Amino acid sequence: MDKTFAIEQYCAPGCQVLDEIVSISATISLRVLTITPLVPTQQPEIFFVPGWISRVTSWKHALLEMTKDHKVYYVETRDKLSAVIPRKDELSVEVIASDLMFLTNHFKLNESNYIMLGSSLGGTAILHACQYLGSKPLALVLIGPNAVFRVPWWGKTMIHLFPLRLYTLMKIFLKWYLRTFRLDPEADADQYEKYCQNLDDTDPYRLKRAALSLVKYEIWDILPDINIPTLIIGAATDHLHEPGNLAKMTPLLPRGIYLDMETNTHTHSGDMVAEMRKFVDRIKNEEI
Repeated sequence: MDKTFAIEQYCAPGCQVLDEIVSISATISLRVLTITPLVPTQQPEIFFVPGWISRVTSWKHALLEMTKDHKVYYVETRDKLSAVIPRKDELSVEVIASDLMFLTNHFKLNESNYIMLGSSLGGTAILHACQYLGSKPLALVLIGPNAVFRVPWWGKTMIHLFPLRLYTLMKIFLKWYLRTFRLDPEADADQYEKYCQNLDDTDPYRLKRAALSLVKYEIWDILPDINIPTLIIGAATDHLHEPGNLAKMTPLLPRGIYLDMETNTHTHSGDMVAEMRKFVDRIKNEEI
């Protein structure tokens, strides 16, 4: 099936979709989907950065809603299968943030006329990039951004030593670990199924390289310097994204607000887009 036709299933009726590979450098290229509504609007554009190993199918309901009246740039970061990168290239928060800075310049996003929307690792990379952006966004909307990437000591050992040829066995263990310790399948079965599918579809080599880089990262020190209205969205049942850390992050942001949407499924829904629009209205009314 044609890629563009498939992507259109996740967009509001009549949207125009441009599916392109953008060259970041001579050796690095990233896939970006530019989705333009059928009828032009005055709503801010959305620069959307999904999370680690996240797939566009996870965002169907959110995209269907937001593309009704927002132009969306959907960015697949260098950890995704679509990215063209040297095999041993870095997959840290810092280099992903650098890619985002390049792309905001590439697409000529106008000062205070766009929203940076990110989830998980995507949200963390957005926060890191905001220190250096030339053109600042109107707002940040971040779903479960990671303050740290918590891995137990034995997990770090496994990442280093487990051979990639045995990834099929590793997946079985990872799914059990997520189900038992980090997710709540009874409260949000869709989230567990989504993560299982993500693990099935990812590149184990990139997964390992990213994990080795991410376990070293913490974001706490940079938060007080981000003077942009920021909506942090969490979910009480989503222990993987540590609601406690999200609640700690919010007051460190000079213009931060926290919203609990209870489940990961709700944070990926049209309801999340409605909350984003309410937040932007508050900014325009100078309430934040």
